[in-house]
Amino acid sequence: MRQRLKHRIADIVIFGGTGDLALRKLFPALYEMERTGRFDDDTRIFGASRSEHSDEDFRAKLEEAGKKFVPEGEFEAKTWKKFAKRISYVQVSAGDEAGFKVLHEKLSDQPDRDRVYYFSTSPALFADMAFNLKKVGLVTPNSRVVLEKPLGHDLDSCREINGQIGEVFDENQIFRIDHYLGKETVQNLMILRFANAMFEPLWNSAHIDHVQITVGEEVGAEGRWSYYDDAGAMRDMVQNHMLQLLCLVAMEPPYVLDQDAVRDEKVKVLKALMPINDSNIDTSTVRGQYRKGAVGGKEVPGYLEEEGANVDSTTETFVAIRAELNNWRWSGVPFYLRTGKRLPKRHSEIVIQFRDVPHQIFPLAKSMTNYQANRLVLRLQPDDGIHLILNNKNPGPGLVRLRPTALNLSFAEAFGGRSPDAYERLLLDAIDGNNTLFVRRDEQDIAWQWVDAIQEAWQNNHITPKGYTSGTWGPSAAIALIERDGRTWNEEAGF
Repeated sequence: MRQRLKHRIADIVIFGGTGDLALRKLFPALYEMERTGRFDDDTRIFGASRSEHSDEDFRAKLEEAGKKFVPEGEFEAKTWKKFAKRISYVQVSAGDEAGFKVLHEKLSDQPDRDRVYYFSTSPALFADMAFNLKKVGLVTPNSRVVLEKPLGHDLDSCREINGQIGEVFDENQIFRIDHYLGKETVQNLMILRFANAMFEPLWNSAHIDHVQITVGEEVGAEGRWSYYDDAGAMRDMVQNHMLQLLCLVAMEPPYVLDQDAVRDEKVKVLKALMPINDSNIDTSTVRGQYRKGAVGGKEVPGYLEEEGANVDSTTETFVAIRAELNNWRWSGVPFYLRTGKRLPKRHSEIVIQFRDVPHQIFPLAKSMTNYQANRLVLRLQPDDGIHLILNNKNPGPGLVRLRPTALNLSFAEAFGGRSPDAYERLLLDAIDGNNTLFVRRDEQDIAWQWVDAIQEAWQNNHITPKGYTSGTWGPSAAIALIERDGRTWNEEAGF
């Protein structure tokens, strides 16, 4: 019998309930909570959007999406039927108070219950939704709001949105989501560092040569061209996902595993980022934009050839950055970040490249083409796992030859079963009021300040994206960015 894990009774309202994110990620994640026994029997779920639906029509729409997006083999008709009974629909327009009054009628019978409002809409609608929730009396001390990215397009717009939301909700009620922080391997990074004596003493500039963080996507802008063109790779990926990963790699141990203690340490990392501006923009960054080519054996159009594209667009679809931290632990250690669309594969990983031994006693080692110092690879997707590359003796008589060998920890093999989706974990945390894995307001401000300086330097120095063929690892300048330091990107398919 499946063990039932009780969680708080809650009312969950998904604004933008008929949107792509809700159908692909949010409702499938909520269904998985049902399937694994995470909900109290009295928990209720509401979808809210501008379109008109009856409860039955909305449930049917969700079921159709569930059969498509729930992981294979996990869609159970009996469980879905139970899940569907929790779900109701409310027609709500962000700026129209009438719909919020209807929502109030549905929620008012449980005024003291925990409420989670998930804003899965354009950030331009966040303020109207928050103010209307407050106006009709739906904001209580037990209310929380989850804000989907992107939160603004620069520091000023981010502060404006945060200021408006802050007029309605207290900071501890605001959950700014970054789904990368819900990934199992990302969460395991702190465990790896702070619960294993073999790593923490080595986690500094004396033993680590450099760090690489790669987030690659096979897909292009495709049907989201207009949205993506307003953001670009810098705003869409670097400002949130990649800087959050950098923070978890570089942060100091928090004094306790507490939501503010953890986020305090992340803020210190962001403050320590050395600025990239007009003086070093050419040597520290690369912008790219994909051209037509082949990905996975399929011919794909270039960014400017996508449906709805503006042929004069200079939005980047690829970014590579050489970042440094001005602090005691990481002084002199470069952090190489790269992210892009239409790369050879969907591939996200963190590489910790250790320094070589101080004196090499095996004379043939460094003359070998495959010799390398120890390397720790944390694979985030598609196959979660940890790989530690060690040097071993190549079997056989004669001269000692070294061969790099990986000690592999595959999460799927080690722990069995499914790995929970990031949204599943983060939604549970929001229901439970735990915002450790959510982004605090000052974190966002500092991240935007750093990113805005890069954007301004690109503009001041007329740096436009360099073309790269779809299905490659970005512009050749991205290779030069790391190789001028005598290093190379990790692209070994086996690790």
